[in-house]
Amino acid sequence: MWKSTPGSDTKPMTTPSSTPNLPTPTRPSLEPTRSKEFQSEMAHIGKSVIIRGELSGSEDLYLDGEVEGNISLMDHNLIVGPNGRVRANIVAKDVVVHGKVDGNVQGHDRVELKKSAVLSGDISTQRIVIEDGAFFKGAIDIRKESGKSESKREVASAAGAGYSSSSAAVSAQRSLVDAKFEPKI
Repeated sequence: MWKSTPGSDTKPMTTPSSTPNLPTPTRPSLEPTRSKEFQSEMAHIGKSVIIRGELSGSEDLYLDGEVEGNISLMDHNLIVGPNGRVRANIVAKDVVVHGKVDGNVQGHDRVELKKSAVLSGDISTQRIVIEDGAFFKGAIDIRKESGKSESKREVASAAGAGYSSSSAAVSAQRSLVDAKFEPKI
């Protein structure tokens, strides 16, 4: 333990000319921070926005407001947020619905209805996901994959047809061979 001795002056050692180094306050950035799942550019329509007419774009869209008309995002994704209310036909690459949609939905790759979704209309897509608790009233049209996989299927079916006809010919030839070489008793 430290004890001061009488008569000794205990003053802290300081240099009169030096100034303490204080951390410089930083200002918060004005740019919004994006989560890792939204790394790419995504337009955002807030819950107080109402759009009547045609909505189209060339970027992904998060829609939490109200749209009445048509939505066309040909090569991009659409997410209808939990507050989203859509009375429109939708055409997009991927469609994820958390809110309410009244209209037909065409998702080129995939349509996903989350548990809070309410969709009244027809769906046309290659893949569909409907979570437990989602409400859906309409028809579903599952389209075949286009492009390379379709040509692979055609080649496989043509090969299968060729195989089945060649196997029939082989079995016919075997029956003739068996008939000729049957041992006579």
